[in-house]
Amino acid sequence: MSELASSRVWFITGTSKGLGRALLEEVLSRGERAVATLREPDVLEPLAERYPSSQLLVFRLDVSSYAEIEDAFRATEVHFGRLDVVVNNAGYAVEGEIEATPENAARAQMEVCFWGPANITKEASQIPQSIRFFRDVNPLGQGGRVLNISSICGYSGNPTFSYYCAAKFALEAFTESFIKEMLPEWNIKGVIVEPGGFRTDWNAGSLVRFPAPPQYDTPESPTVRFRKMTAQTYIGDPAKAAKALVQIADMDELPLRIQLGTESLLVVRNKAVRTIQDGERYAELAHSTNVDGVDKDAVLEMFKEINA
Repeated sequence: MSELASSRVWFITGTSKGLGRALLEEVLSRGERAVATLREPDVLEPLAERYPSSQLLVFRLDVSSYAEIEDAFRATEVHFGRLDVVVNNAGYAVEGEIEATPENAARAQMEVCFWGPANITKEASQIPQSIRFFRDVNPLGQGGRVLNISSICGYSGNPTFSYYCAAKFALEAFTESFIKEMLPEWNIKGVIVEPGGFRTDWNAGSLVRFPAPPQYDTPESPTVRFRKMTAQTYIGDPAKAAKALVQIADMDELPLRIQLGTESLLVVRNKAVRTIQDGERYAELAHSTNVDGVDKDAVLEMFKEINA
């Protein structure tokens, strides 16, 4: 068997630009194979001309369409016959104060950033009625990896990004549950990746903006200040993020969460510390709601085991 024919197969969503495009190019440059999905396949014509079909399959996919997700996985099975790494990267953000964001825009945000990766994760991990890959198509025990690209906004809610944060929070909770449901012998593992701001064309095509209502338009407004701050804090290099994602996929044991970018790491650490501090400060209030006679130490021990 040739080296290419035995290499890993990646399924990457949102490969037209940004982190997805950088990751696709990194994977191909390493001699691995990829299914590159995006809404406008013509964008990848230069790569399709450079790499043979035995290494690159470009497939049209709108992640909000379950039918298209099924088609993409069928095509992957026919074309490569195996699958090793799924990267749920496709997405965009809606920016706007909560009361200024139309409901249809908020719902569309959830469809793409939560339901899209949730349905793709189901397909890849062979939950009933989905295409058989990690568990039933791949050789027994080979399993696979799911890298769900969340955001710094998936751990810490921010002004003007309420619905984007909500979608990413939901994705993180879904991913945690998914990881805990997988039987060890299946060797199906997942990780939540939390990037900070990266220097892509995010503002050009991946950000839908709604103007602030006049009531918020003051220098002291938290949303006005946050808009100004985020416009100046894109410090990440997409090419370096791509190398980091490959490194993550290579890990034998995956962390539950991993941050990409100094600011993401700082925000997550600060919130985690504050959560612990609040828990300790209000512990007695939490215990006070137990039924009389409950041994709180025994409960703590039991749940420590469950959440290990």
